[in-house]
Amino acid sequence: MTDSLVEPSHRFIEVATTALKLLGDGMAGVGPGTWRQDAALEAFNLACGLVAVNHQSSDDELWAIMAAFGPFLETRLAGTTPDALRDSGLVEAQGDFIATPSRMFELLVAADAAGASSHARSYYSAAVEIAFAVAAIDRHTSETELTAIEQFRGMLLRAIETMETDRKVGAQAMPSGPRAEPAPAPEIPLTPRPLDDLLTELDDLIGLEAVKHEVKLVTNLLRVQNIRRERGLPVSDQSRHLIFTGNPGTGKTTVARLLAQIYHTLGVVERGQLVETDRAGLVAGYVGQTAPLVVARFDEADQGVLLIDEAYSLARGGERDFGREAIDTIVKLIEDRRDRIVVVMAGYPDEMENLIESNPGLRSRFPKSIHFPDYSTDELLQIVSRLGVAAGYQLDPGATAGARRWFDFIERDQGFGNGRTARNLFEYAVAAQATRLAPFEHPTDAQLTALVAEDIPPPGTGPLTAGRPPASSLSS
Repeated sequence: MTDSLVEPSHRFIEVATTALKLLGDGMAGVGPGTWRQDAALEAFNLACGLVAVNHQSSDDELWAIMAAFGPFLETRLAGTTPDALRDSGLVEAQGDFIATPSRMFELLVAADAAGASSHARSYYSAAVEIAFAVAAIDRHTSETELTAIEQFRGMLLRAIETMETDRKVGAQAMPSGPRAEPAPAPEIPLTPRPLDDLLTELDDLIGLEAVKHEVKLVTNLLRVQNIRRERGLPVSDQSRHLIFTGNPGTGKTTVARLLAQIYHTLGVVERGQLVETDRAGLVAGYVGQTAPLVVARFDEADQGVLLIDEAYSLARGGERDFGREAIDTIVKLIEDRRDRIVVVMAGYPDEMENLIESNPGLRSRFPKSIHFPDYSTDELLQIVSRLGVAAGYQLDPGATAGARRWFDFIERDQGFGNGRTARNLFEYAVAAQATRLAPFEHPTDAQLTALVAEDIPPPGTGPLTAGRPPASSLSS
């Protein structure tokens, strides 16, 4: 276990040393002849910063640090012991190192911005590898460690993406020579998607900050467990199955689809497809037909993720209801196929708790619940805006104010449609705009793309919201 940091640390040192050599001494802060020592010190500070997160370093962690960095930092680590290193305060002194971008990382980002290099991304990949190697040293990985890794990873990635966006914008503004013929689009490989791409897609979802945090904790824990497994270290057997709670339209299916791909990338499942079903797809009306239906759904989702929407409805019937048989079959198949499938059950919070109580085997198999809150009015407006951009429409200030009043009027009770309500409003506005422009023989592009206050219904009227008729129809 003492050598667990050696390989990732050496890779980081090689990556950083190569980058510093290429930069030379032409940039402030980069001196010739000390590149390798600077890279080793950077890796040491990074590893210490991650160990210090819990404010309690284990002997295994400190032995690993000494084994990895002793050859590079002899004056600091030669002949020391875990107790001596702990007493020296060297590790705790780096407690804030991962809280902000380091000077070296900032230099690499600046160099990439000035040219066409990608030193910062190489640093990022090697640094994240050290982070997960540190987390894998002890058998138990705390939520504090996983959160710290995610914050560190996100901090570096945001800086890189901001730089790359600015560089791309600058390149587009420069005059260019003759345009080359575009290269043919590559075929989409039948391989897992890069994890960073999936996490970026997760981050791009509107709202859902607590949900994103929970998914990242699950992801980081899996990465740590994979490292321990590769090294022949014991790994705690933990259930991958999840409960998603919340109203309709809060992104549960979208997150489940991303989670399936994350599980695929991390090797939890071999295919990573998401299969969606509900009571109608699991429960039959006659004796002996329900279990085969459940088996069929599990077969479809084999080596992927099965999402059971409104799962609480399985437990709503009486003793003679075949929903109970479906639950019993689900519990058995989860156990029989525990290494082949992940099950996510979704529904309203209270009803899902009733479902879990309906069968003794469900509680242990679904230990983790992630709640999807209702969208705020601001978030609903963002959804409408994104729908508009994708379809070539834009809300003017009057339409935006009208949409805000319309959303504020809706009661956020059980069954509130959330994202679906936002889509309903957008589609209503598009139809209203078409009616408004119908008398124009040749409307301008500006008219065709603008949604105005007149296109937004007054509060309490307009499209169906959360399955309820608009207020205007209730009085008729």
